[in-house]
Amino acid sequence: MAIVESTAGIVTEQHRQQFQQEGWFLLKNVVPQEHLELLRRNAQYAIDKCDAEMDHRRVDVLGLNHRGKRYFSALVFKERPELRQFLFSDLMAQICQATLGPNAWLFWEQYVIKCADKGMKFSWHQDSGYVGDPNHKPYLTCWITLDDVTEENGTVYLLPYSVSGIRTWVKHIQEPGSNDLVGYFGRERGVAVVAPAGSIAVFSSYVFHSSGANLTNRMRRVYLAQYSAQVMHRSDTDPSDAFLAEGRNISSST
Repeated sequence: MAIVESTAGIVTEQHRQQFQQEGWFLLKNVVPQEHLELLRRNAQYAIDKCDAEMDHRRVDVLGLNHRGKRYFSALVFKERPELRQFLFSDLMAQICQATLGPNAWLFWEQYVIKCADKGMKFSWHQDSGYVGDPNHKPYLTCWITLDDVTEENGTVYLLPYSVSGIRTWVKHIQEPGSNDLVGYFGRERGVAVVAPAGSIAVFSSYVFHSSGANLTNRMRRVYLAQYSAQVMHRSDTDPSDAFLAEGRNISSST
């Protein structure tokens, strides 16, 4: 069991305060190059996994997945265990400890990919809106850029707590056609995350966010890693993976 190194130089006290006050912060250029390449080389597998499932069902839309437009490919690390090297890395341990505290579990992970020219928008929602239990504690979303993200290629927009005025779970409504769950219908535009590849937008699962369409000729690839301060179940039989216990990394990274 490894003791997590100090967060000095990565997650600062200013970051911690912003997270507590506004629900989010941004870390630019923090993913080591070898981990960035690790995440990138599994992105196509994530797309192929979704396409294969849609082929099997003979559909072009499956949940939030729209063939050739956008993909939400979840729990890829179960089939590609090399991803654990990043998910349970010291970097992610430092982020979790600074936001969640000394105990953390990996709750969810997925690739979120918008295809070139026609990558769809994603509606205003809380990540917690996709969790059926309204009484769960907020968890942590780490939105990791595998490509440079801009407003033109469909980056994420975040509504700080001071803008939305919301710090609790909100019931969402499913949007016909896209199958998105929508929980915010106001006029606020939010803060656009414009950042280079290898950056991480860190935000609470109670923070409302959305993203625009990809209008460029290249894919916009993001990897999502979500952690909780208590055990959360992905299903009745699949609990989250232990990561930190009293500040020690107790995971198996391979």
